[in-house]
Amino acid sequence: MPRSVNHVASRARRKKILKLTRGYFGCRRNVWTVAKNTWEKGLTYAYRDRKDKKGNFRALWIQRINAAARMHDLSYSKLMGLIHKAGIEINRKVLADLALNNPEAFKAIVDKVKAL
Repeated sequence: MPRSVNHVASRARRKKILKLTRGYFGCRRNVWTVAKNTWEKGLTYAYRDRKDKKGNFRALWIQRINAAARMHDLSYSKLMGLIHKAGIEINRKVLADLALNNPEAFKAIVDKVKAL
């Protein structure tokens, strides 16, 4: 009995990945093995960079808080230490947003922790 090969499914699988690699440069878009390897590596980069993005945003928030704190004669580390000592439960994302968009509220927090 002859060997039965499902050409329809294998071709569909290849077309699916070649469609996903459409904007890539050179052979990466149309040579099956190169396109498949590039696409798979892109998935690993995407997974890794979703994790890195969180750290990048945290670093940005810290820089913004530090810049705003220095306008009130405090460093970032001293401000955060005073905030924790005062028992104020506010995260860096919200604090950075206040520093950028609502400086009066940020100043109120700084004045409150300086008073302690």
